[in-house]
Parts: sequence; structure tokens; C-alpha cells
Amino acid sequence: MNRMSETLSLVLQRAHYLTNSETSFLVFADVLKSCAATSDTHLGKSLHSQVIKQGHDSCLVVLKALLNMYAKCKALGDCQKLFGEMNGHDTVTWNILLSGFAGSRNHDYKVMGLFNMVHAARDPRPSPVTLAIVLPVYARAGTQGAGKKAFHEFVNMRMIGLDAVTVISILPVCAQLCNLQVGKMIHGYVLRHPALHEDTSIGNALVNFYAKCCSLAAAFHTFSLIPQKDLISWNTMLDAFGINLLENKFADLLTRMFVDGMKPDAVTILTVVQFCSSLSRIKNVKEAHGFSLRSNLLLSDGEPTLGNALLDAYAKCGNMEYASKMFENLSGKRNVVTCNSMISGYLTYGSYYDANIIFERMSERDLTTWNLMVRGYAQNECPSEALNLFHELQSHGIRPDAMTIMSILPVCGQMASVHLLRQCHGYVVRACFEDAHLKAALLDGYSKCGSISSAYKLYQSTPQKDLVVFTAMVGGFAMHGMGKEAIRVFDYMLECGIKPDHVVITAVLSACRHAGLINEGLMIFNSIYQVHHMNPSMEQYACVVDLLGRGGRINEAFFFINQMPIAANSNIWGALLGACKTHHDVDMGNVVADHLLKIATGDIGNYVVLSNLYAADARWDGVSEMRRLMKMKDLKKPAGCSWIEVGQSKNIFVAGDCSHPKRNLIYSMLSHLDEQIKDLKSPYI
Repeated sequence: MNRMSETLSLVLQRAHYLTNSETSFLVFADVLKSCAATSDTHLGKSLHSQVIKQGHDSCLVVLKALLNMYAKCKALGDCQKLFGEMNGHDTVTWNILLSGFAGSRNHDYKVMGLFNMVHAARDPRPSPVTLAIVLPVYARAGTQGAGKKAFHEFVNMRMIGLDAVTVISILPVCAQLCNLQVGKMIHGYVLRHPALHEDTSIGNALVNFYAKCCSLAAAFHTFSLIPQKDLISWNTMLDAFGINLLENKFADLLTRMFVDGMKPDAVTILTVVQFCSSLSRIKNVKEAHGFSLRSNLLLSDGEPTLGNALLDAYAKCGNMEYASKMFENLSGKRNVVTCNSMISGYLTYGSYYDANIIFERMSERDLTTWNLMVRGYAQNECPSEALNLFHELQSHGIRPDAMTIMSILPVCGQMASVHLLRQCHGYVVRACFEDAHLKAALLDGYSKCGSISSAYKLYQSTPQKDLVVFTAMVGGFAMHGMGKEAIRVFDYMLECGIKPDHVVITAVLSACRHAGLINEGLMIFNSIYQVHHMNPSMEQYACVVDLLGRGGRINEAFFFINQMPIAANSNIWGALLGACKTHHDVDMGNVVADHLLKIATGDIGNYVVLSNLYAADARWDGVSEMRRLMKMKDLKKPAGCSWIEVGQSKNIFVAGDCSHPKRNLIYSMLSHLDEQIKDLKSPYI
């Protein structure tokens, strides 16, 4: 006889023994509760059959136990069917049904529909427990209007008599919805009831609520009014100051905590470590580490939360030696988070070989692990390795998230693979990722892969455009020499009331220089200080010099450099030298070269440009001198590499390469294209 049969037999024997007693139905309710706890749907359904045979299907206690069993076992179809067959419903039965569907993100709209039915019926009225169940659903569904309706119902329930548990459960939901108004109403209710006001747990919940809503003044005021502060009170307020990087307030509160005789625990030190890590204060991280050792906090750290935080802090502060020692000390407690922190540290400082060693030795990996490695390879210009990992994580049954796609998109640009980019875009659409930064990255990817039309379509289809999206589109047009289109997008962004930053201004200036829009570029440059009240960056100065230089206004560009409030760098002088070569101004080229070679002696590109400038003017002694300097300094120009994707096949070309089987046809076509480009006679190409 199997376990289910034995259990069912025992239940029936007990029920039969109590047949003449009104308490026989309690046997079924008790066992159904056990089924719910162990998710034993099979036994639960068998008991349901026996309930009907025994005639207990009209007993509300048994029906609620059955309903709860189906809800906890995620048998939601059976749960709703039983609910529909019941003669009447009270608040408890509604709450059971709602909690069942609320446990799965796939049924958020179902929960909201059911709650609307409760709200409309008015009998039974929703209880605070009802709201505690449905409000997180409204929050994660992002339906602010519906969330406000739920909150409105809560506000009208003051006569119910809220207890501490209900208040504490509702406040985090208020914070998640950033609904200060209702949170303040709850706070007012608490202040009018001394028993609630004196409850330290409620005070802590209110402090946390205000902090999450970025109302730090209210959070600190509430903290100050807590009659009996416990360690959670101090930790909550410290965390609020730490997250907002309020260094002085954080230090003052920590000092006051010691003065008041409150001994820090692991959570306190964790908060301190994370705060110091955010400010790259390695000295303070070491002090916190020392305190945790003296207080035996690391030894009592079952899950290495504090140890992981210290390791992560050392890595973020650039001290990989200490991070490695911490990693070794945690050898018996390491988990996925430990390894992820170490991988992240190595990748940040370019040691992707060491990161890969840890990755290969991990017995368990989560999506963060894969994302770190994919992004690490992509950032270190190892596109093939990044792509292989991207395919491998999917072969392990792991679904990529928005961060995974963000990590692989640079690879599409590095490989100039429109095919791969479109696959990523399709996945984003199917997965319903609504992330402006992700859309901007896709847009940028299409631009880098040469499909500016696809980039513009994506831009147009994005309803809520932010600065990141506008910047990506302006940069895309700049990349393709479409200056007027870039200016049009930039102007529209300003009309939308979005304040530009240096990145988007640099992008639109770059578009102007590639399209030869000198007057427009100068107007935008002048607006940086006059309109947007920012100081131009070095890169923006370089854009203007290049803009003037490409337009043949060499002397004006030279005068512009001399009028700069900061010393010009090699990029600025290099841009002017390139313009001198384009317009065959050898005399100015010599002057520029004197400045340039003093600050960039190791850049072979400058010597090549100057050599070509001399050659174009038949100054062979100058060419010989440049060759001599390049040889003396052992400067070698790396071979140029280009590629083109046709269908799903990629062809890579290296300068001087003769290995391609169709090289004669390829070089013939390149020569033809070169002649066509020269016929355009444009300095902006």
C-alpha cells in the first residue's frame, strides 16, 4: 500500500470513528491543511472525493480547507471551479482565491479582475489582508491607476481597526508604488492610535517607507520620534543615508549610534561596507572588515552575506589582492554571489583570463554569472567568445534577460552582424522587454551595423523617448553623415523639454562636421555655454576644430585653438593636422606638427599623416625624416581590417591580404569604388 492510500485509509477510519460527532469534518480540514503545506495535490483531490461522499461538501470549514489546498498547490483551475460552486463567499474565501492567483506573475490581470469584482460587490468588503494580497500585484503590473483605486479602498476602511501586522504589510506596497499620499494617511492613522504609535516595528516600517519614497527629511523626522529605537531602527536610517550617499549624515548617525550604546550587528556593518564601497573608501572598508573580525561577525555569518560584501567592496575599490584573500578565506562558504563578485572584479580590471578560471570551476551558475562573462568578453573585444557563451547559456535552458541582451548587443556591432542583431531584437519583442536603455542599445546597434533605416524605424516606434534614445538616434545619423537629420532629432528633443548632456551635444557636433554644416555646428557649440550653461568638453572643442578644418578654414581653426581656455590635447591638434593634409597646407602642417609631436610622440598615425602631407607636396626630405623617426621609435602601423556581411556569411578583409579565393575580383571592385569616391571630391567623406 503506497503512502497516499495509507493516509486516506487513516483519515477515513478517524472520520468513521467520529461519524456521530460534529467534529468529524475537522479531520478532513486538518489533513487538507497538511496537503496544502506539502503541495500534495493528488492526495488533496482524493480527499475532496471523500468529502463529497461523506456529505461534508456543504461544510464551510471543509470547503475553505479545500479551497486553500488547491490555491497553495497552484491547482488554480480546480480552485476557481470550487469557488464558483460555493453557495456564498465571505472575505476569507475571496482572500484564498486571490492569494492563489497572486502567487504567480502570469495571473496579475486575473487578480485585478477578481479584486474589481470584490470592490464592485461591496459585500463582503475587502479586508486589510485583501489589500495586502492585491497591492503587490498592482505594483508589479505597473498600473498606477488601478493601484490608486486599491489604495482608495484602503483609506475608506478606517473603521475596520487596523492592527500592527496590517500596517507593516501595507507600507512596503505604498513605497513600491511611491504613493506618499496614502502612506502619510496611514502615518496619520498611526499617530491617532497610541498603541500603534508606540510600536517600534511600525516606526521602522514608516522610516523605510519614507526612505524608499526619497523623502529623507520625513524619514529622519519619523526616526527621531520612535520612542524605543531598536537596532533595526538605526540600520534602516543608516541604509537610507547610505543609498543616497549622504556622507556627513551617515557618519554623524553612525557616531550617534555608538554614543547611544547600540552595538552594531552584521546588517550594520554590511550597510557600512556597501556605503564605503560606493565612495571607493578602501581605508574605511578595511576598518569595517577589522571590526567584523574582532566582533566575530564573519564567523557567525552562516550565509556569507557580509563576507561577500567585503569581497565585492575590495574588488570595486580596485584592491584585487585583498579580494583574492577574502575569496580564499570564504572557501568553505562560497556561493554563486561570492564567485560573481570575484568575476566582476577581475573583468573590471581586464583580467578576463582569471575571471574565466573561476567561471569554469563554478559548480552552480546563475544568470548574473553568464551576463558578467558575456559582457566581459564583449568589452574586451572578444566577440566570438561572447557569442559562444550567449549560445551556451541558452543550451543550459537559461532564458536571457534584458541585461543579457544589453551585453551581447556590442558584439553585434563589433561583428557588424545585422542578422544577429535582428535575432536579438526579435527576442526583445517576444519577451516584452520594455526598457528605454535596451531600445537605445538596439538602435545604436543597427546604426553601427549600417542599417540606419532600421534604427530610425525603431526610434519612431518608441513612444516614450528619453535622453538615451535621442542620443542613440543622433549618434546613428552622425555615424552615417546625415547631419541635417541629426540636427532635426536634436531640435525635437529640445522641444520636448529634455535637457541635453555633453554626450548628445558631442554627437550632434560630430554629425555637423561629417556633413559640412559649419554654421549649424558653430551655433550648437555656442549654445553649450550660452543656452545650456555648461562648459564645453575637450571632445567638443575637437569637433569644432575638425569642422572648421574639413571646411578649409584652417587659419580660423588654428585661431580657435589658441583662444581655448584650456590647453589643446593631441586629438585637437591631430584633427587640424588631418585638415592640413586634406587641403595641402604644408606650412600650417609643420606648425601643427611641432605642437602635436611634443605631446603625442608615440602615436604612429600622426607621423603617417605628416609623411603623406610632405609626399603630396613632393617634399621628399620631410618624408624621409618621418620614416627615420618612425623607425627610430620602432613605430609600426597595424594592418587595417574591414568586413562585410552578405546574408549570414561574413567576409573579413585585412590590408594587403591576398588569401581570399576571390581576391582579384574584390580588389578590382575596391579600385572601382575608390575612383567613385575620389570623383565626389568632398572633404567630409
